[in-house]
Amino acid sequence: MLVYFLKRIAYLIPILVGVNLLVFGMFFLVNTPDDMARQALGEKADSPEQVQTWKELHGYDLPLIFNADAPGLQKFSETIFCKKSLAMFWGDFGNSDSTGKSILGEIQNRVWPSFALALPIFLGTLIANIYLAMKLAAARGTKLDRAGQFLCVILMSISSLIFIIFGQYLASQKLRLAPVSGFATGLAMTKFLILPAVVGIITGLGSGTRLYRTFFLEQLSQDYVRTARAKGLPEETVLFKHVLRNALIPVLTNIPIYLLSLFTGNLLLEKFFAIPGLGGFTIDAIAAQDFAIVRAMVFLGAVIYIIGLLLADLAYTIVDPRIKL
Repeated sequence: MLVYFLKRIAYLIPILVGVNLLVFGMFFLVNTPDDMARQALGEKADSPEQVQTWKELHGYDLPLIFNADAPGLQKFSETIFCKKSLAMFWGDFGNSDSTGKSILGEIQNRVWPSFALALPIFLGTLIANIYLAMKLAAARGTKLDRAGQFLCVILMSISSLIFIIFGQYLASQKLRLAPVSGFATGLAMTKFLILPAVVGIITGLGSGTRLYRTFFLEQLSQDYVRTARAKGLPEETVLFKHVLRNALIPVLTNIPIYLLSLFTGNLLLEKFFAIPGLGGFTIDAIAAQDFAIVRAMVFLGAVIYIIGLLLADLAYTIVDPRIKL
């Protein structure tokens, strides 16, 4: 098991390095520090002195990769690549280009609201998708199956914005069941999270149910299912014990995506419901052209996704021990 775990880590490290290099290329080679300065200064960017001052203020005045004027190892350490890109490996995300605040501090403050919203959405969506998909797969070819698939297509065809706006209108303005938007700390946050969590679960039902239904249909045609039914086992036992266990490997492939949303937030939900999480933080940074924040969030998202892949690989060995062999 330990050897398998170390092998998976060895596979993922080059991916993370490649992501870091790709982020550096996108933000400093394609879009140069001079371009960042001009976009941030707007009309004031006509003066070269102001552009240079902005670059010095934000640490973009150093050479990109190699500093020929610096002594010794500082030729590599006193560069934008080392200070702005490699530094993210040890959690140094620097400061915001627009506000000057510590990006790491902002992430630490905002990760918990994002987690509080994403966790019930993750669990609710996963349980609902598995249950509905299993029922539709067991009723294959019936009116229930056709109606369920039709409903899934409708849910997939409707933009999540429609669900958000309709949910705010119906549940908040008409029925007065939940606040339109806002956030609070402690247990008081519950009333602000119920509506966006329900909207998030409904949004993910269509595609998830159809996908999992395909996985379960493949298992329902196997011999072990017919054997279990021939033994007289209850249908619920056959479906949710035997079929579900054997279909877990493809189901687990979606876990990294859900894990990513747990920490980086649900962009639209956080923005429209005014939840101070990382999703709204990222959207505000994009709108403000705050490249430091966007760069940090892109890299952080890649790290979390890679961790999710590693956890999914480990979960595979629990579901099917043959994999680690």
